[in-house]
Amino acid sequence: MTSTIDASTSDPVAASVSARSYGENFYWLLNVRLIIGLTIVMVLAVGSFILPLFNTVDPAAQATYWKNLPVSWEHLLGTNALGQDIFWFLVYAIRNSLMLGFVVALGVTIISTIIGLSAGYIGGAFERVVMLFVDTFITIPLLPVLIILGAVIRGNSNFLTVGFIIIIFGWAWGARTVRSMALTLREREFINMARFSGANTMDILMREIFPYVSAYLLVGFINTVLFAINTEATLAVIGLSKVEIPTLGSIIFWALSYNALFTGNYVWIVAPIVATVTLFVGLFLTSTGFNAAFASKRGVS
Repeated sequence: MTSTIDASTSDPVAASVSARSYGENFYWLLNVRLIIGLTIVMVLAVGSFILPLFNTVDPAAQATYWKNLPVSWEHLLGTNALGQDIFWFLVYAIRNSLMLGFVVALGVTIISTIIGLSAGYIGGAFERVVMLFVDTFITIPLLPVLIILGAVIRGNSNFLTVGFIIIIFGWAWGARTVRSMALTLREREFINMARFSGANTMDILMREIFPYVSAYLLVGFINTVLFAINTEATLAVIGLSKVEIPTLGSIIFWALSYNALFTGNYVWIVAPIVATVTLFVGLFLTSTGFNAAFASKRGVS
């Protein structure tokens, strides 16, 4: 009776080499910007999803506490003129804004990838029809559309409705870029080899072309998260989103509406601005960090 022994487990040297090569597969991703950016985003994301587990009070409910209480151990950022705890409202605002950004980025990435890859690879009349459709959406200005829709459905929408509208009108630029990348790849030798070997269109798109555009899609995904959060915050600040729902824009809206700066409640307006800037810096560093890592991997930096 014979038995097979894994060389990596029987030979310590082989195991060490295997572990080292595995680590080197991901070592190229590490750079200062990416590490700092991911740390900032992860701290804010994990904190905003874990901390609500320890809260039993609706942060959006008004007159829950005494108004304009100072910073204390009971209220880490004090309370506002609506009788809300600023810290808990901010925690939920970060969570909701991140959820919105992730949902929008996921939707935009999926739509732009499917349309862009299929148009770029298939070509012909199909590509011309699809790109006419894409170019039509590109010419539609997103912010005016959101402002008009926000004014029409004001008070009857939520921040996810805003996200759905951003997905509808925000996928076209990504689709055009992915289509351009697919155009440059479809005539490569390995694509012709896959085609002649009998691979169907779906196999070629997913196994041959998609890996080459995945780096761009990852960076684009992060940038879309940033764009979605920024757009919703802009609409909320001018009162065109449902400001009763905690978001980074709605907390700034209420602080401005109740003149937080003039009444001396500086934390109410400063805390969300600092949180927003910190989140944006984290997302920006993560995006540029991934971009630099992929460029280094390709040997162009």
